[in-house]
Amino acid sequence: MPEQVQQLLNENADIVLLDVREKWEFEICNIDSSINIPMNEVPAAVKNLAEDRETIVICHHGARSMQVAHYLENTGFSDIINLDGGVDAWARLVDPAMPQY
Repeated sequence: MPEQVQQLLNENADIVLLDVREKWEFEICNIDSSINIPMNEVPAAVKNLAEDRETIVICHHGARSMQVAHYLENTGFSDIINLDGGVDAWARLVDPAMPQY
């Protein structure tokens, strides 16, 4: 899945990368151009996100982002993708230079 996400990013610069990890995790490593809104802050911040933009939700391994992706779909977002394997898989399969934890 990380490879397909990379291909989507190469084809469409208008995709929102929503990283729902805690700030300390985001500071260790992140995918360029991603925005960090920790999972527990998403409900308050959802009004600042565009429902009609393709959004890729990211966490460490994919579990938190899957929960947030479902939440966003239930609040009206129509084009949500969960990054399966999270930044851990991204680092292993797409960007081996990315720090891991």
